[in-house]
Amino acid sequence: MDIYTVSFFGHREVERASEIEGRLNLLLHDFITQKQYVEFLVGRDGEFDQLAASAIRRAVKQYGCGNTSLILVLPYMKAEYRDNEQSYLNYYDEVEICSYSSDAHYKSAIQVRNRCMVDRSDMVVCCIQHKSGGAYKTMQYAEKHNKKIVNLAECETSGVF
Repeated sequence: MDIYTVSFFGHREVERASEIEGRLNLLLHDFITQKQYVEFLVGRDGEFDQLAASAIRRAVKQYGCGNTSLILVLPYMKAEYRDNEQSYLNYYDEVEICSYSSDAHYKSAIQVRNRCMVDRSDMVVCCIQHKSGGAYKTMQYAEKHNKKIVNLAECETSGVF
């Protein structure tokens, strides 16, 4: 089976959320209807992560192709996850704890996890609205490693494959 992996990154706070979500919905339609199987890798560290996960769940339900997996990638074991594991497993298809970031210093763990997600991905979908912060650094890392990148904050989504 041909698996296409997409990771999502964005700032903690999202400006113009409805515009970003509209662009994301178009992109998700294309992923789900044009790819044999899609793994969606998301974090849970800000508004964009939540927006992406919700949009993915809605798109999967709407198109019902059975060719996707929504995977939450945690940087380390979090008390919130440990205390609410079943709730997480009901929402996400899989929950992973990144082994590289779980061994890293807690202040760098999210960036280490993000880089591992980029390394696994065929495409990075991001919402970068200013040139600073962890999401911006992750986009720079993806560029350096020649990943396909769609920044929903600044471009159209047609013809991204």
